[in-house]
Amino acid sequence: MSLQPFDLFDVRSLLTEEERAVQDAVARFTDERVIPIIGDAFDQARFPKELIPEIAEMGLLGSSLPEKYGCAGLNAVSYGLICQELERGDSGIRSFVSVQSSLCMYPIYAYGSEEQRQRWLPDMAAGKVIGCFGLTEPHGGSDPANMKTHARRDGDDWVINGSKMWITNGNLADIAIVWAQTDEGIQGFIVEKGTPGFSVGRSLKKMGWWASDTAELFFQDCRVPAENLLGPENTGFFTIMANFQAERLSLAIMAYMTAQLALEQCLAYVKERTTFGKPICEHQAIQLKLGEMAARVEASKLLIESAANAYDKGERCDMEAGMAKYFATETGAYCAQEGMRIFGGYSYSVEYEIERFYRDAMLMCIGEGTNEMQRIIIAKQLVARNRI
Repeated sequence: MSLQPFDLFDVRSLLTEEERAVQDAVARFTDERVIPIIGDAFDQARFPKELIPEIAEMGLLGSSLPEKYGCAGLNAVSYGLICQELERGDSGIRSFVSVQSSLCMYPIYAYGSEEQRQRWLPDMAAGKVIGCFGLTEPHGGSDPANMKTHARRDGDDWVINGSKMWITNGNLADIAIVWAQTDEGIQGFIVEKGTPGFSVGRSLKKMGWWASDTAELFFQDCRVPAENLLGPENTGFFTIMANFQAERLSLAIMAYMTAQLALEQCLAYVKERTTFGKPICEHQAIQLKLGEMAARVEASKLLIESAANAYDKGERCDMEAGMAKYFATETGAYCAQEGMRIFGGYSYSVEYEIERFYRDAMLMCIGEGTNEMQRIIIAKQLVARNRI
């Protein structure tokens, strides 16, 4: 079944001419380059590295960062449209772009020195240097303040010991943005591949996101020069929290597109499938599912728009991004699961993509802070802002 861009309501009229051009260009790339080859990537459980030069040439890496660093200088809405259209092709492609852009390039831009920006960002925008984000650890991922990886100062260097888990782009990466506890707090480091004591472990097999490169990272007396320190000493916790705004917004957009696609496929299927002498779209039980799915998809879109507008204005949007991430990812999982029920036995066949949506959607409720954590963040922000 061919997948086309789908919106419950027409929102293109609300976009600027530049934003529409971005969406159209990425939609064509997804249709012409991603969708035709992604099946082989699934079967081989590999990331299609051959697409990286084209992705870079289109300006999709670090797209919202300034042009002086070789980036496109687009706004958050355009970045959201990029993620949305890439997600329509594959979660792994979308995650590669968003991890490179918002988890690796953005902290270098926002918290790094000008020397670090000039050294890394142009090559990262050109796809010549790939990054990964080393935060999650084997014992847990939603409590960065309790990480076990440790860094100690030794003369002009820092020595890192520990490990990281579920690292997107782990095998592909030339550099890792690594977070570690120091004696005074949390600190970020830029660690280059080939640094003695830094190694990449096994590629991790997953339920979904088969075309996404996921690996372990290990640090054993890994010596990093002080100039690779990211931001002022011991301010890393606040850097991590601020950085999560963009990535949670990206994940919300990703889940929103998954929910849209699940709904789209269900709408096509219920018109074709007949039981008891009529299309199943005429059965009330199916109509109840479709109505709930459509309402959740539209509500997710509005939450994402609210968070994106705040982010574009440079405002802290922990609560808005948390709401968007929580609701949109739950919606993606809900629509995928209901889609499985609507398709019945066919949903368990790879002939229909609804099974892939189900596998891919479940991770979104966990990644970038579990949805249980998102609700806690929302509640704390409500109290802090005197909303309750």
